[in-house]
Formats: sequence, structure tokens, C-alpha cells
Amino acid sequence: MHTSAEPDLRHHGDAEVRGMGAELTDLAVNVRAGTPPQWLRERIADSLGTLAAYPDGRAARRAVAERHGLPEERVLLTAGAAEAFVLLARALPVRRPVVVHPQFTEPEAALRDAGHTVERVLLDAADGFRFDPRAVPGDADLVVVGNPTNPTSVLHPARALARLARPGRTLVVDEAFMDAVPGERESLAARTDLPGLVVLRSLTKTWGLAGLRVGYVLASPGTIARLERAQPLWPVSSPALAAAEACSAPPALAEAAHAADRIASDRSHLQLRLAEFPEVTVCGPAAGPFLLIRLERGAAVRTRLRGLGFAVRRGDTFPGLGPDYLRLAVRDRTTTDRFVAALGEALSAD
Repeated sequence: MHTSAEPDLRHHGDAEVRGMGAELTDLAVNVRAGTPPQWLRERIADSLGTLAAYPDGRAARRAVAERHGLPEERVLLTAGAAEAFVLLARALPVRRPVVVHPQFTEPEAALRDAGHTVERVLLDAADGFRFDPRAVPGDADLVVVGNPTNPTSVLHPARALARLARPGRTLVVDEAFMDAVPGERESLAARTDLPGLVVLRSLTKTWGLAGLRVGYVLASPGTIARLERAQPLWPVSSPALAAAEACSAPPALAEAAHAADRIASDRSHLQLRLAEFPEVTVCGPAAGPFLLIRLERGAAVRTRLRGLGFAVRRGDTFPGLGPDYLRLAVRDRTTTDRFVAALGEALSAD
């Protein structure tokens, strides 16, 4: 299924705060507030003494593998999940790629840039953006789906996604926000029994490392080798590798788990406060560190919120959504209460 009007697949939340970020409270970008933590800053700073040497990713790769209980040959470190999308689009033989929308738009943009014609499966808001594996064409040889999905915050059952796996197909599950889900329930990261499974992870969101560019791919050794051959030499910097190693250690995983619980609580508070506005529909059930809402004249409300000091993410750049959708990052309760007051003022301006 295709949309007639083409959204801007290259638009990202950072554009909402660019130019006047110091004056705006940022609810447009899904990076956890107050990050990176001090201990991680120090680990990254300590790595600067090694910059004269070429990056050595062995320790980071081993740490990520141990974190997921996988052999090292099933792990590839990348310059963020965005690089992984480009590698998949360029290195794999693809005939009929399908992207499940609405979701993060970089996978489709990367496939298009690599010369592929991309088909879309659009999930329905009336059905809570739930995923039905039967909607994917049987002969699709590359399927991309997010879990939990950006921007809908929907967490799809692992069993539903697993049904997509089959010989001759690459199933790409973008789990960039999975570590923000308590218990990482519904993750496929540790599965080695599903043919063609590729799981992508990012350290950007939980640890506040968007500027460092670090993520990784989990897949079969053959797929990892193929993607690695498509990478330039030393694609991940030494500071990024130090961060990957540190964030995969047990103390960091415990901190991330605690943060996931806190995010879930703060998200519930945001949902409760949004329920005060009958004109606002919260899409869900939500499981990620953000909410998707729908309201009439959403674009006008977004502009008013900007004037009141809050940046929120526009929804019309996601295939399957439109200008009446806005994405809100989950923040602490004090920030949420300030935002809700601003939202009430923006809505009353009609």
C-alpha cells in the first residue's frame, strides 16, 4: 500500500530544536534527558589517550556479544544504527523490500538511495497500529519493522515478528528503543533459530550518545561478514567503542533497567495528564520512551507550543500519518506538568 503524498523521509526530531534549542524544552528528540551520565563521560574521556592508534573493536564486540549471550561472530559494531541501514541496503541482494510503516524513516531512505523500489505496509491507527504478519507479501525478501516502533510507541509481540522469518528472506527488526522497555520483553536479540533475522540496536537513546554514533547489528555470521565487508576501514571510533564496551557491562545494564522502569512511570503520568484534554487522542498502548498523539489542527498546535517554549515532533513526515499527529518524548513529571499547562494554552487559542 502506498501514500499519494510523499513525506520527507530525511526529517528528524533534532530539526525541531535546531537554531533555538537553548530556549526550547525538547520533547521532539527521544534521547533520555540528563545523559550521558558522568561515569560514561569519564570512560569516553579516558579513551582519548588512545587516539593515536587505530580503533580496535575486539573488546567492545566481545562485550556486546556477552551482553546478549551470543558468539562474537554474530555481532557487528556500526557508526550508529543509521550506518547499519545503509549497509543492509547496499550489501544484501534485495529484490522486493518491504518496510512496515509508520516507523523510523531512515531504513526506507537508505533502500531508496541504494536504488531499490520500496513497498510499504501501512499499519492502521484504528487498530492501534498493531502488526499482522499476513499483511507482508509472501515473496518479500527484505522486511523492516521497528519494535517498539518509532513513532507509534507500539511494542509488537515477538511471536508475531518471528512468523515473518523464513529462508530466503532478511527480517530486520529495529530495536533501537528496546532497552527502554522494562525487561526488554518481546526482544528477538538473543534468538539464533530464526532464519534471516537481523536485529539492530542503538546506544544513542538510553545513553545520550547521538553525537558519538554507535550501535550494532546482531545477525548470522554469514550476514555479519557480508555487512562487514561493505564497511569502510575502522568505521567506529575509539571513543565510541569505549562507550559500547562500558554500556554493555552489568552495572550499565542495571542502570538502563532502572531508567526503563522510571520511563514507564513517567509515561503513565504523561498519559494521565493528556487524558485531561478530550480533543487529544493518545495512540497506544505505548511501550517506548515517547507517545504519539492525534489532535485536530496539530500543525498549528505544534507552532503555538513552540512559541510557548516546547518543541514536539511533527508526525506528517512518517508514512501513514499526517499533520494532526505529534510525537512527545517522555520526560520527568515536572517537565510534563509544565508541558501540559502549555498544551492547554495552545489548545485554548482556537
